[in-house]
Amino acid sequence: MDWYPLWNSLRIALISCAAVFFLGIFAAYYIAKLPRVLKGVLDVVLTLPMVLPPTVVGYFLLLLFGAKRPLGIFFMEHFGVKLVMNWYSAIFASIVVAFPLMYRTARGAFESFDETLAWSAQTLGLSNTCIFWRIRLPYCRQGILAGTVLAFARALGEYDATSMIAGYTPGKTATISTAASGPVRAAEDNLQASAAAPAAASESHPVRPLSAAGASAAADVCLLYAAHHHGHPDASAEAFRMPGSRLRD
Repeated sequence: MDWYPLWNSLRIALISCAAVFFLGIFAAYYIAKLPRVLKGVLDVVLTLPMVLPPTVVGYFLLLLFGAKRPLGIFFMEHFGVKLVMNWYSAIFASIVVAFPLMYRTARGAFESFDETLAWSAQTLGLSNTCIFWRIRLPYCRQGILAGTVLAFARALGEYDATSMIAGYTPGKTATISTAASGPVRAAEDNLQASAAAPAAASESHPVRPLSAAGASAAADVCLLYAAHHHGHPDASAEAFRMPGSRLRD
């Protein structure tokens, strides 16, 4: 049994979850303090990957990190790193699709924080950094933990955006999602090929219409069969064609 897809999915999900954990927390913390209008605009931008289809997200990532795009060319020329069709390419897709879950959950937790606790801590001489790590973050730990679990689950099961930017190469970029869909896709291709084979055969060997002589011979056979069926085994096709013939009755 090949365990590489499971191992690859776990490391992608763990790395993505670690990045989303810090990015989501700090984005939620600072955006929660902004004015309402600016907060709404940033909400739309940051939660857009959660609304768009994953295939569209993967397409935009290809436009950003593609080998012939400015960012892809920069990394290839200066670092010799190809940003697409590698196992770590799936990390970019997982971060993008999992970030909105962490961001929205953490922001809801920060907005429910009782600010009087922070003000009381300031009167005791604590800095904002100390208040954040020792008071605000423990107070919001349930919401942050929920966002972390959701982000990890989303990154672990990501398929569409991952398959577009990382592809499917067994032993290299395969994940549990792409590995599970591989046999299904192969079976669908086989069914389509088997369904297209009769159509291709009929196109290569079309049925030709009968000529006049062939149609006449076929008609004679039918008439003889009718004569034999009516109890006249010695009758001919010409006799069966004659008007007023008893064979026609």
